[in-house]
Amino acid sequence: MSSTETTPPVQPTPDYGSLGPGADVSANQSITPRAGNFRILVAIALGALLALPFGTGAARHQWERIANVFGSPQSAVSSKAVSIQGGSDLDRQRPQLQAQTLLQQAVDGDGSANDLISSHADAWHGRLRLTSQLNALVDRGLNSPDMRVRVSAIEVELAAFDISKTTESADRLMQEAAAGPQNQRIWAAWTLGILANRGVESPRITNFLLQQLHDSDAEIRRWTVEGLSYVGSDSTIEPLLQTLHEDASPTVRERAACALAQSGMLSHEQRQTVVPKLLDYAEDTSLDAATHAWVFHALRDITAQSLPDDAQAWRTWYKTTQN
Repeated sequence: MSSTETTPPVQPTPDYGSLGPGADVSANQSITPRAGNFRILVAIALGALLALPFGTGAARHQWERIANVFGSPQSAVSSKAVSIQGGSDLDRQRPQLQAQTLLQQAVDGDGSANDLISSHADAWHGRLRLTSQLNALVDRGLNSPDMRVRVSAIEVELAAFDISKTTESADRLMQEAAAGPQNQRIWAAWTLGILANRGVESPRITNFLLQQLHDSDAEIRRWTVEGLSYVGSDSTIEPLLQTLHEDASPTVRERAACALAQSGMLSHEQRQTVVPKLLDYAEDTSLDAATHAWVFHALRDITAQSLPDDAQAWRTWYKTTQN
């Protein structure tokens, strides 16, 4: 498992959580989000995907919009820094420049930019292009240690995809995630997760994604885990733990470890609740070496402890924290 960055998909396609999609865990790496892999994969798959028949016109339209991201250099916004403090200065800028500049400021640590993104994101829908620059900023935002910045990146992502925060969007995405080409289903699962995080049909979307965890296609399960990681609710924790322990695919188990450790929208407090179960997994001899490695990585990321891959050492440390 190399680095662990989160990289959302480009419509029809989802995000790779804490550990980059399909990353291999090596002995001494932490599960920190990695944002670029997914979009690279999307770029590679895009040409083939556009040739596929889509079940809905909306999905096809979204893919065509995303094709522009990788093929039109003229669509990129100037990389020069623009200082936007809000008020009339902000309103004089084009939506594209507003979104890019504010997200840049947010990932650079300007907390006020998150508030401005929150108040302007709805007005950006249908007016943004997911250029290479904006795409890179969204990736950085989703991998930020600041959860407010991750929320800002989600808002910009939804605006760039022009996904409205409505029940109708949830209904359409669930239809696309349930059937159709694999890439369409993958993207829809990811997008459902970030939509649920913004309070849209969260219980219903969560239940839908939980059902998708039993799909026979490992790629669908893997992206379902990514979607669940962004829901951020308590109800996703036990299913993610179960997936880490039981899924037949090493990649899916790895993604579940990432979701529990760092990627997605679980809070630090929520992540801490999984430590006792991870300790049990560390001692579980039925698990293979790779899964044990991911468990130890997750423990290190959650607890900030530098203990070795030794179940007894972790158990001893944990007991001292309970006194």
